[in-house]
Amino acid sequence: MIWFYKLEQKYGKYAIKNLTWYLIICYAIGYVLQLSAGLGNTVTAALLSYLTLDVHAILHGQIWRLVTWLLIPPYSFDIFTLVTLYCYFSIGTLLERTWGTFRYNVYIFSGIIFTIIGAFLLYGLMNLVLGGTAGIDMETASMLVSGFFSTYYISMSLFFAFAITFPDVQMMFMFIIPIKAKILGIFYILIMIYNIFRTFSLMGMLIGTAVAIVIGFSLLNVLLFFIVTRKSFRTPTQLKRQKEFQRHVVKMKKLTRHKCAICGRTEETDPDEQFRFCSKCEGNYEYCSQHIYTHTHVKKGS
Repeated sequence: MIWFYKLEQKYGKYAIKNLTWYLIICYAIGYVLQLSAGLGNTVTAALLSYLTLDVHAILHGQIWRLVTWLLIPPYSFDIFTLVTLYCYFSIGTLLERTWGTFRYNVYIFSGIIFTIIGAFLLYGLMNLVLGGTAGIDMETASMLVSGFFSTYYISMSLFFAFAITFPDVQMMFMFIIPIKAKILGIFYILIMIYNIFRTFSLMGMLIGTAVAIVIGFSLLNVLLFFIVTRKSFRTPTQLKRQKEFQRHVVKMKKLTRHKCAICGRTEETDPDEQFRFCSKCEGNYEYCSQHIYTHTHVKKGS
């Protein structure tokens, strides 16, 4: 974690505050374009095709796709989209406040970078497997596969981070069923594993591998981020317990354990002093070395 703290000290001032807002704005622009294309606007439909994470097009000069794919919405727009976006906005804002702006930026941008790396890896694999196959156009294949990459798994990585940071927070599954965030996170992981195996069985090895690469690399930031920060990572509950323990330790340190009944000297005022209880005094009376033999013994009623 030393190098991570050094990065934060050096580049923390460049971290983008309220990054979740910008993600939501990207979603909003994408949905506007999507709805416009759905209404028959051919210009908008053509524009959308130039925004996807198409590696073949990127390698042929269309480098803007490395960024514009963030405008591709994760799913079609419906009545629940606004609720979902508000949920992700709340989760992202809470994580940024809990972790700090720099750490939250690293988490989001690492997810974006890993997704791009996964797209290039998938393209290389397709080129290796299909490159010499007659009738296979790599430009068309890359264009079709680019549709697999969207901000859906960036949003899912936000939820997984929330489930790890706030595991016992109760959420409403399907807006009806109360369930803890950690249980819901495990449920979503099982669904994704099931979808990968189902794709292998229904659509073959190549498409199944493509889906596995898309999911795996898009969520790789979740695994790596919490491995890197595992020693310093604490949930809010753990942080609260740690602070309470520290306050208790400080309080205990401030308590005086030894005090002379005659002069009031303590181990704090005189750390080298030795204190002893007098066996002849009736009661718990402690004295310093100067008064242990010269004091008047205390008797009941005196």
